[in-house]
Amino acid sequence: MNIILHDNGLHLRFAPLTLTRPVGDLRMGILTNAERWAKWIPEATISFHTESYLAKKFPRVDAPDTVEINATVIPNEELAAAIVCLGEDQQLMMGENWLARRGKASEKVQFTGQDPIVINQRWDLYVLNDEVLVADFFLLTGGRQSQPLSETNTVIGNEALVFLEEGAQVEASVLNTTSGPIYIGADAEIMEGCLVRGPFSLGEHAVLKMGAKIYGATTIGPYCKVGGEVTNSVFQAYSNKGHDGFLGNSLVGEWCNFGADSNTSNLKNNYSTVRSYSYETQTEAETGQQFMGITMGDHSKCGINTMFSTATVVGVSCNIYGGGFPAKFLPSFSWGGADELVSFKLDKAIEAANQMMGRRGLQLTEGDLAIFEELAK
Repeated sequence: MNIILHDNGLHLRFAPLTLTRPVGDLRMGILTNAERWAKWIPEATISFHTESYLAKKFPRVDAPDTVEINATVIPNEELAAAIVCLGEDQQLMMGENWLARRGKASEKVQFTGQDPIVINQRWDLYVLNDEVLVADFFLLTGGRQSQPLSETNTVIGNEALVFLEEGAQVEASVLNTTSGPIYIGADAEIMEGCLVRGPFSLGEHAVLKMGAKIYGATTIGPYCKVGGEVTNSVFQAYSNKGHDGFLGNSLVGEWCNFGADSNTSNLKNNYSTVRSYSYETQTEAETGQQFMGITMGDHSKCGINTMFSTATVVGVSCNIYGGGFPAKFLPSFSWGGADELVSFKLDKAIEAANQMMGRRGLQLTEGDLAIFEELAK
């Protein structure tokens, strides 16, 4: 089977994270949605239907036996089985919304199984992270044996809900599973003195720094380094928040860095729901959410002691620093802070990205460069 995860015209709803990736490549829970579909239908090849400027890095692959799947849909067992059995020219529906389609999709068929989770806005990545992380935990660990947990740790709750992949290290920390499971990826490390409440996922090769305080539902993607206090947030991959400072109800892309003692507000002083910048409408919009921290696009960074207002949106490749609160919307390639904001030159942005990636033995690909050039127009 050839699966194509289709953005369904919702690319900008999940920006700035989707300025550099398709909707189907977003991480929440433990996995990206592409990885999740690969687990449910392992015989399938998976590609993306997304914005044209992303296609060099994320090409669409057409082949016989192709099924297009709505990339905002989180799979479950019954949905995966229904898609495998979907007939030619059939379209699988949930009410008025399409889930998957073959060929001309001329025949609509209602899905009768358990309703899948569907993400509709970027904040759904943390609002629904609890439910998705729990489902991912059992998807990945069912029928498997965890690596042993060191006796230096304290577990509050059911120790069977702590799962360590091969090479994972956890020492002298408190792991609380009463509110959800804790998943530690391959070769990841939880340093001593950490306090972790599930549901929580630490991706492969990621590090939780000494004394970190983590409240679920939180996802720290592969190769991230995180410390301080974090609640209900999602890191995609390769990003660092290595020092003290608070991050709550936030979404962080790849290759981001938070300076020491940087803090995000996630709640207004009057406890009202928040407005946040929408790339879809190009203006601030009501979110209906009471708790919302920062959304930071790939390759963006902030200096020490940076303060962010509730529901701040930071684009791709920004460099934010200085005293006071910067604007609540910082376009891609912004350089500066509350006092002054100028445009980060493309060549300097590329140089900075390669400097950070080089520390992990990586560099921007031709696909990455094409994305940078498009976003800088």
